[in-house]
This record gives sequence, C-alpha cells and structure tokens, in this order.
Amino acid sequence: MKSNEAAKQLGIPYPIVQAPMAGGVTTPELVAAVSNAGGLGMLGAGYLTPDQTRTQIQNVKQLTSKPFGINLFVPNEFHAAADEVQAAHQHLHTIQAQLSVTPETSLTVPEFSQLLESFKEQVKVVIEEQVPVCSFTFGLPSKETIDELKQHPITLIGTATTVKEAVENEKAGMDLVVVQGSEAGGHRGNFLAGHQESFVGLLSLIPQVADHVQIPVVAAGGIMDSRGIKASFCLGAQGVQMGTAFLTCAESGAHHVHKEAVLQAAEDDIIMTRAFSGKWARGIQNKFTEEMKEQELRVPDFPVQNTLTQSIRKASSDQNNPDFMSLWSGQSPRLAKKQTVAQLMDDLVAALE
Repeated sequence: MKSNEAAKQLGIPYPIVQAPMAGGVTTPELVAAVSNAGGLGMLGAGYLTPDQTRTQIQNVKQLTSKPFGINLFVPNEFHAAADEVQAAHQHLHTIQAQLSVTPETSLTVPEFSQLLESFKEQVKVVIEEQVPVCSFTFGLPSKETIDELKQHPITLIGTATTVKEAVENEKAGMDLVVVQGSEAGGHRGNFLAGHQESFVGLLSLIPQVADHVQIPVVAAGGIMDSRGIKASFCLGAQGVQMGTAFLTCAESGAHHVHKEAVLQAAEDDIIMTRAFSGKWARGIQNKFTEEMKEQELRVPDFPVQNTLTQSIRKASSDQNNPDFMSLWSGQSPRLAKKQTVAQLMDDLVAALE
C-alpha cells in the first residue's frame, strides 16, 4: 500500500483509521495495537470527563510511541421541557422493571453549559498531552478552539455526512475529513441538515465529496476488509475509518455480549434507532428497539435520552442480557471476525500490497 497525503499528514504507514467508538470500546490497548500495527488508533472520548481523558491518553502513551488520535463530541444546544423528560422517564419504567432496576427518583439531566465547559477542558488536555491527531463529530468546534489547536502540531479531522458538511469542514480549517456513509455503525455525525437529508450511502458520498474539497477524504461506513478499502480508494478516498471490524477484535473494550451479537448478526438485523440516546444511530435490533418503536420519535434529544437510558443499558450489560443494550454495528456484520488487531491489520495490508 503506497503512502499518500492522508498517511503523511497522520504520520502513519497505512491510511487505516480505527473509528473512535465512545463508551468504552476504544480501550488504550485497542488504540495502541492499531497504532503499533501501522494504522491510526483513536480514543473515543465523547463520554469521558477531562480527567478521564488525560488518564486514557497517558495509558495509550505507555503502550505505544506511534501516532494516535482522540475524538471529541462537539456540544450542541438542546432543549428538553421538564414534562417531556418526565414522560420519557415514565415510559422507561416498564423496561426497568424487566431488569429489576429501581427507577431514579431524581433526574440529573446535563446542561449545555456543562457540556461546553467539559469540551473546552478536554481540548486543553489534548494540547497539554500533545496528542498528534484530534477529530470531531456532531459538528465543528468554534473558530477560537480551532485556532487554539492550530497553534500546536495537531492534525485536525472533521466528520461529514454530506458534501456541504465536508465543504464546511474544509472552510473551518480541518486537515482531513471523514465522510460517514449511511452504512456506518453507531451515531450519525450530521450537523447541517436533518437525519433523512444526511442519509447518503458511502458509494455516492465519496466521489461527490472528493470533487468538492481539496483536503484528503477518509471513507467510513460498512468497510470491513480490503475490498471496501480498494473500492473507497477507487472512488477518491485517501484513507478509511473502520469501526465494526475493530469492535470484534480481542483488544476492543466492547462487552462480550455485544461482540457476539455482531458476529452472529445478518445484514437485515441492522436498523436505525434514536430510542437509546435521542440521536439516530445504527445497530442491531433487539427487544428495546422493538418496544420503543412507537415512542422513539418522541423521546428527548441527545444527550437527555442517553442519560435516561443509562441505568437500563448498564443493568442489561451487567446481566449479560443483549435485549436492552445498545448493540452498535455497521451494515456489514457478516464480514466481522473474532481476531486480534494484528491479524486484522496484517490481512488488510497484505491484501492491499
């Protein structure tokens, strides 16, 4: 595999990026293993506190001297009326009962100002810890934040689900842009248009973005093996970002029930849902997504619903019960394998050589 502009900017031999899956999947072991194998390991820090972020970064540094990156969620203003939150909370009581979870008597819903402050603190940590690559999803940081990061040798990566979003990433000063096709697992990274308008397939998205931006394009969504990488490169991408393929690796922090669910899933088991978090995301359908079908359009926006379902997801996970876990996955689960990062990377690189 020849080095290209994307690989050069990221300081890695192979332009293969491990998707920054937040919520505990991207352990320091996973991140370091990908970087040590010549790709770019990425910490998903979206749900971490600034202190946790620093600890995770330092843990990665102990395991690799190679470049790695970190991903932050850009906070967006949200509104959740008290009665709306209460109604959504009430609706979850029957599900909590199935898991023997005692409903919370008082709800602590995050405020935008708190999330923004935490985000700014995380940016400071990234600079202080000299993380070489920082990526963003759910939007673009402020000009002040980008300027601050640009004063340090940090490569910036944005996320786009449409050509317009990719163009905005380039205008804002991102060095590379991840184009997230509708096949991608987990949360959608759209920020300019609604869910339906941003639901473009990767095959259509790559060449259209490549024709409209000068910065390197990194393709994401359903890519699991060298065939997906070759196709992406043919269409104009200079790199790929792979999530589900790394999720089932030995070093991943995904719950074993989650890994097994992906390994056993078929392509028609994968759906879009906003029931877990209030933000559209792709994963394996289960009892929770079925029971929430009629309600999901009415649940509070992210991150409120995400907070409301936290106890359910945790209890389901603790009980090794896949029925109420958020089993995020891309659209190609049949291509997932139980293997180590080294085995996956060796196979990818060998096929591409």
